[in-house]
Amino acid sequence: MPPIMATENSTNTSRAEEFKVQANEAFKAHKYSQAIDLYTQAIELTNDNAVYWANRAFAHTKLEEYGSAIQDATSAIEIDPKYSKGYYRRGAAYLAMGKFKEALKDFQQVKKLCPNDPDATKKLKECEKAVMKLKFEEAISVPESERCSVADSIDYHTIGTSPGSSYVSLKVTAVAAAVALLAVYVGTKGSIAMATTAMAVVLVALGTYWQGRSKDSVFTEGRTLDLEVDSQYSGARIEGDVVTLDFVKKMLDDFKNQKFLHKRYACQIVLQIRDLLRELPSLVDIHVPDGKHFTVCGDVHGQFYDLINIFELNGLPSEDNPYLFNGDFVDRGSFSLEVILTLFAFKCMCPSAIYLSRGNHESKSMNKIYGFEGEVRSKLNDTFVELFAEVFCCLPLAHVINNKVFVVHGGLFSVDGVKLSDIRAIDRFCEPPEEGLMCELLWSDPQPQLGRGPSKRGVGLSFGGDVTKRFLQDNNLDLVVRSHEVKDEGYEIEHDGKLITVFSAPNYCDQMGNKGAFIRFEAPDLKPNIATFSAVPHPDVKPMAYANNFLRMFS
Repeated sequence: MPPIMATENSTNTSRAEEFKVQANEAFKAHKYSQAIDLYTQAIELTNDNAVYWANRAFAHTKLEEYGSAIQDATSAIEIDPKYSKGYYRRGAAYLAMGKFKEALKDFQQVKKLCPNDPDATKKLKECEKAVMKLKFEEAISVPESERCSVADSIDYHTIGTSPGSSYVSLKVTAVAAAVALLAVYVGTKGSIAMATTAMAVVLVALGTYWQGRSKDSVFTEGRTLDLEVDSQYSGARIEGDVVTLDFVKKMLDDFKNQKFLHKRYACQIVLQIRDLLRELPSLVDIHVPDGKHFTVCGDVHGQFYDLINIFELNGLPSEDNPYLFNGDFVDRGSFSLEVILTLFAFKCMCPSAIYLSRGNHESKSMNKIYGFEGEVRSKLNDTFVELFAEVFCCLPLAHVINNKVFVVHGGLFSVDGVKLSDIRAIDRFCEPPEEGLMCELLWSDPQPQLGRGPSKRGVGLSFGGDVTKRFLQDNNLDLVVRSHEVKDEGYEIEHDGKLITVFSAPNYCDQMGNKGAFIRFEAPDLKPNIATFSAVPHPDVKPMAYANNFLRMFS
């Protein structure tokens, strides 16, 4: 190598190391976007250093950019196939996307490269548990076309009339059968067969226990819940079938003091909101009269005390003070149940006071990983997990305010020419698919470049200002408002002012340091007025407290 070239390479290596050190400091300060920029500068100077790629992958993971994290970790592996951190970072990103089988392969490789590392052993075992659980769920799952509605089987007017829970016992028996079949399948391995057979026996015993149990049962033979309200209960009560403002205020006060709502009233709210949402189209048109205002909020993510702060700053939802909450009400924050019941209760009280749009986290796959499912199981029971899953499938996908402002959780589409009529025609009553218009509405993100690009999340796509401009022109609209991304100031205006991102969870996950924001539109001109706010204190319950163990290990 010529001396000049060797000197240049040495200089590049030194500068790259300086950028890496700066990036590491930014990462420690939770400035993940800045860290990514600095790692990128290091990579541009020395692109054959696996550490730089793996570190940038970790920063992408912190911003929930799992697609980009997988790409960077893969690059680290290609540079150095024996670099365990590359497999580790890719496996963590796969886990965060719910791709457990792919994650398992990477953690097996980590264990192979680091056989004596206890941390690698622990994470591999957790991943193996997740894959085994997934296989069990697949084995006992009922096809969507054959699945009965949980909500249709419940009558909250029937109080404590049942002798037992046949539904749960049947479900447990089904699990027992699956385990027993597994025992037969692995019969050649005596110890495994004995263990799985023992599991089957335990599950049959549980089924028998549930069969004879009369109190606190999930389902009863009449497909009703045991919703007896004890005379000692001092919380909020719904009188009859009408959710009133007094009830909502009492419920909020109870929530603030970490007192919970009785299951009977939680059930009543969820069933009533399901009836309301099912009647709505997939694209809802909102009319704001001249001289009136309308507020749009972004992701709340289970940050109940920050939600209450929004209402203190901007007023409670009412017919004269309406809101649209633009998806991702739950997950990550550990007060997600309080958030969702608050929003649902206001809509039951006055349907025109609050509008709700589905986010990518209003789905089974996300709730299973990021905490909402675990929180509901802890605070209520398994039945409510299924109830919420049904209700989330009823949420509209987008809204249009006064034929001018298009509001959606994620973003726009992989093809041009999509009309509002196409969105209205989407059959949304399902779990989000992995591609197509519904997927893109929930998952896509804007990008600074023109055109379209791959999604940094691994789902949906990235779209440029020209895509936004054409969509607005094709549909005679003025503005796109979306959420889905943390922004330092709580919002960001992009695409020549034609697109606004609004995010309403300040200091996201207690570590990002961002502000929250909401947008207030005044009719008739609908000029966006953006208000920002900071996080408020909350009880000492950490974010992700109810998330799966394996995910908490990587948070």
